[in-house]
Amino acid sequence: MNNLLFLGDSLTAGYGLQNVHQESFPALIQQKINQNQLPYQVINAGISGDTSAGGLNRIDRLLLQPINIFVLELGINDILRGIPPAITQQNLQAIVNKVKQKYPQVRMALMGMELPLNLGGFLATEFLAIFRKVAEANQMAFVPFFLEGVAGLPHLNLADRMHPSAAGYRIIADKVWPVLKSLMIE
Repeated sequence: MNNLLFLGDSLTAGYGLQNVHQESFPALIQQKINQNQLPYQVINAGISGDTSAGGLNRIDRLLLQPINIFVLELGINDILRGIPPAITQQNLQAIVNKVKQKYPQVRMALMGMELPLNLGGFLATEFLAIFRKVAEANQMAFVPFFLEGVAGLPHLNLADRMHPSAAGYRIIADKVWPVLKSLMIE
């Protein structure tokens, strides 16, 4: 069995869902893996509130188990905490470096995030660019905006309007699945 590791924040952890083990993004991807009879086991290493620095602190321990595919979904909490985009980019790159060093053959995907331009103008643009830079520098599969089609839509989010509902995660999983499936059948 091959391992697919999701390293992320509350969006990976499934914050606020009734049944995280069935409704979170990684759980939905595991269901799609099972339906397609692919030999992968999902590891959900999402922690609510995590930052890129937190992920960097956790990655060595997570890499004690073999990893075949690595999915990185971190960074939104950095910007919400005022961490400069350049620091977030350095941390994301350091995480990727550690994964590649430990498992040179690993296939990787990066889930990008966006901020509304009215929340920061130049800062929002700079933040958006870090994900593409990291993905391109490391030849990672890339989803430019992880929450595309869900962000800002009340009927697809929890009452906090920041975290997807189970219905929102189904849309995200359907959108991201082709990217992840392509890594599994290379």
